[in-house]
Amino acid sequence: MDLTYRPRRLRRSSALRSLVREHILHPSDFIYPLFVHEGSEVQPIGAMPGASRWDLESLIGEVQRAWNLGIRCVVLFPKINESLKSEDGAECFNEKGLIPNAIRILKKEIPQMTIMTDVALDPYSSDGHDGIVSSDGIVLNDETIEFLCRQAVVQAQAGADLIGPSDMMDGRVGAIREALDDEGFEDIGIISYSAKYSSAYYGPFREALDSAPRLISSKPIPKDKSTYQMDPANAREAITEAQLDEQEGADILMVKPGLAYLDIIYRLREESQLPIAAYNVSGEYSMVKAAVEKGWIDERSVVLETLLSFKRAGSDLILTYHACDAAKWLNE
Repeated sequence: MDLTYRPRRLRRSSALRSLVREHILHPSDFIYPLFVHEGSEVQPIGAMPGASRWDLESLIGEVQRAWNLGIRCVVLFPKINESLKSEDGAECFNEKGLIPNAIRILKKEIPQMTIMTDVALDPYSSDGHDGIVSSDGIVLNDETIEFLCRQAVVQAQAGADLIGPSDMMDGRVGAIREALDDEGFEDIGIISYSAKYSSAYYGPFREALDSAPRLISSKPIPKDKSTYQMDPANAREAITEAQLDEQEGADILMVKPGLAYLDIIYRLREESQLPIAAYNVSGEYSMVKAAVEKGWIDERSVVLETLLSFKRAGSDLILTYHACDAAKWLNE
């Protein structure tokens, strides 16, 4: 055949393919989500094979392991004792609470690790929502933000490096930025869940934290989070959310979930110069693990290909439960 250009010329060897590779994964791309509880043992999570709830002592070893593999950031999620939950989630800003204690311990033992936190009420709420639910079943926006600001400040005081508001209340990024600045935490960054969708992929996560909406009180409780998390059918709205967060002072924008929303990552990358994070969520993780257990797929190949897809779509950072495994494979 008389062909002027043959793309296969640059695929003939591993060395050639490496020379022209457009995107590369590195362990420092990963943010490792960790579940923390008040107990004295590591508790495996049934719906997330390979993931666990860590007690504070064991947490130190796991974070050190992540650091040794080249991971430079972890994000902490709390499994709160039922006795500490309330309708307003006020435990979220207890300066002696689980997450502030975990931050202080990690900053003492592994000070070089970047600590990201989660700002939302659902782990602390007896109603299971990210905000305060009114007596007539409405998730209150402005009242919730007051509590989120107090939560963020307590986390910063404990030593957090990045504050991650995941609640999706309108205006919370600007309010949290102001609250942090007023308390002298101008250098603490905000990694905002800018395009967080009301997704079915969160199921295993909610089992891990027992943070799903619960119909256990006399007041009507919304059965899902669709009045504040985004409609999966919408794409242009994600740009609006991201632009608002950027205007309000976000330092990093996030898309959650990641794999089913690669188009959203790409859109935000085209619209913003800020770093973009993708959350490879629990449902995506658990589907891979289930297929691996069945022997249907090769775990290493599928995980690394999936993570690379986030980079190719435009993300700079990836929150993933595969972080330590992926880092180990990349280091081999």
